[in-house]
Amino acid sequence: MRSTLTAGMREICQSKLPLVPWMDARTSRLPGLNPVNPGDWLRLDEVYADQMAYREALLREHRDNVYQVSQQAKPAAEELLQVIVAELDSMSGFTFGAGNILCPDGREVKIDRNNPLLTAARLVQEDLCIMEKTGDEHRLTAAALCFPASWMLAEKFLQPLTHIHDPVPNYTTEIANRVQRLFDLIKVDRPMWRANYLIYADPDLHQPRSVSDRRKVSPSDRRWMRVERQCLVRLPKTGAVVFTIHSYVVPLESLSATQLRELPAGIRSGNAGIH
Repeated sequence: MRSTLTAGMREICQSKLPLVPWMDARTSRLPGLNPVNPGDWLRLDEVYADQMAYREALLREHRDNVYQVSQQAKPAAEELLQVIVAELDSMSGFTFGAGNILCPDGREVKIDRNNPLLTAARLVQEDLCIMEKTGDEHRLTAAALCFPASWMLAEKFLQPLTHIHDPVPNYTTEIANRVQRLFDLIKVDRPMWRANYLIYADPDLHQPRSVSDRRKVSPSDRRWMRVERQCLVRLPKTGAVVFTIHSYVVPLESLSATQLRELPAGIRSGNAGIH
């Protein structure tokens, strides 16, 4: 059974997809990594206010399920907040005060240095995952994960990349080794991005699901396309890699005829996804 932390179904949809991964040669094959253009790491879109209101509710009411920070990750979390604040300073919509930031939706977020990852999560639409090298692999040492797409923070926290990607179709040993090498090679001044896409029978952004309970989509009057823009950013001081996820959801019927026609058959059925 899907783990549901909130009652009812929340529909928070963008007006259109800003990227269509299955129709772009840069993103249509795993792992599909591409350079992030300067100033294009963190994004704001028209549902910023609605997504942030949902995020605030999850962080307030279900924090242990969507937010975890290990002792090891505290320096990286502090550095991440500094980097995000610097990035937001160059973006429109944020007003900086003495120890607080006024966000585009009117919320005033206090800069809490004792809880840096929590503060960062309250500023940006992206989910934030901190990956640090331990032994031969990067592990998930901290995360503010309010909008998981069929995975659960409790099952992935402190786990290595190979364990995190266990249920992903087509995630072979060769691809796992390539992804680890890419994590190793991410440079401070060269963040990377990729995208995935899945079809859901409801639009809720908060879709936690155990690895032992794979998602199936039964016939439905409506379906939604969910696309995640995922970025990998190397922090300059701690060397941690930050994995950020910006989620887009649109009704399937809003896609063009060409976009629908080009969808792989397994995706159209709703029981598979490209991660």
